[in-house]
Amino acid sequence: MRARRGVIRGHYHPFLFTLMALIAAVELGLTAFLFSAGGDISIWASPGYHSLLILLCFEAAWTLVFSTAYMLWVVDGAIHLLANVASSVFWLLLTAILWGTGAGLIHSSRNAGSCFGGTSTLRCRQSLTVEALGWTEFALCCATLVVTVLWMRSGKKLYVRDNRTFV
Repeated sequence: MRARRGVIRGHYHPFLFTLMALIAAVELGLTAFLFSAGGDISIWASPGYHSLLILLCFEAAWTLVFSTAYMLWVVDGAIHLLANVASSVFWLLLTAILWGTGAGLIHSSRNAGSCFGGTSTLRCRQSLTVEALGWTEFALCCATLVVTVLWMRSGKKLYVRDNRTFV
């Protein structure tokens, strides 16, 4: 008879990290498109807008890579440094700070609040979408951070069988 190995899993993580990864993928695609389109015609909404697009593109890639890796490691039950709950709290805090800063800076760099009228309505709406996705990613990071800390404080650790014992 084989001994059962227990692995601690937080069952709330896969859904929240999947949402973070999906929104980051959309943000990455949109910021890369705006960066490319703005580079072709060299017209930016404000002088610092180009740099902010690079920052948000980096944040989206950062979030996409690490949230996907973290989600897969937790679902697989593997014990890695990044799959540790303490490192996820550190990563979530750092990512929330990055997204809050990036979304706040992109908000302050935009020239006007509404996109009605004018010749560049499409670019304005795309810029609003970049900002909205940034704030959404920030809120998801904060919510996941709060849920993780509450889960750690509750002391309820779920032990389940490792799926590699059936091989």
